[in-house]
Amino acid sequence: MRFRQRKTEEANVDMSPLIDMVFILLIFFMVSSTFVKDMKLDLERPGASSASRASSKVIRVYIDNTGDTFIDGQSVKIWAIQSKLRDMLRASTQKSVLVISDDTIAVQKLIDVVDQCRLSGAKDVAVATQKEVG
Repeated sequence: MRFRQRKTEEANVDMSPLIDMVFILLIFFMVSSTFVKDMKLDLERPGASSASRASSKVIRVYIDNTGDTFIDGQSVKIWAIQSKLRDMLRASTQKSVLVISDDTIAVQKLIDVVDQCRLSGAKDVAVATQKEVG
């Protein structure tokens, strides 16, 4: 009886499909993720001798030197401030809004923003200033 010797084949694992899947997953997560942008507004706030420290739990509305309005880092038109703040104030325990503005903006723009904040249901609306020294 003659036995044939079996040829032993080595089990090779092909890595190219695995590498392809890793790259596809990497691209998917890069495309679907969101990136947080910091608020980098250069504001020169007006000074006041009666300035006091604001709570960290208040909702902050920013007005930059070009007159654009921001809430939570998102640009908001003047007519949309009221609805956006109303939604945020429902979830907030403290019904306070702090308006942080540049000292070069028109007073009318500041008054319009403060009015929209009050109409949204905020109990306290304050304007941020820098404390004057001396």
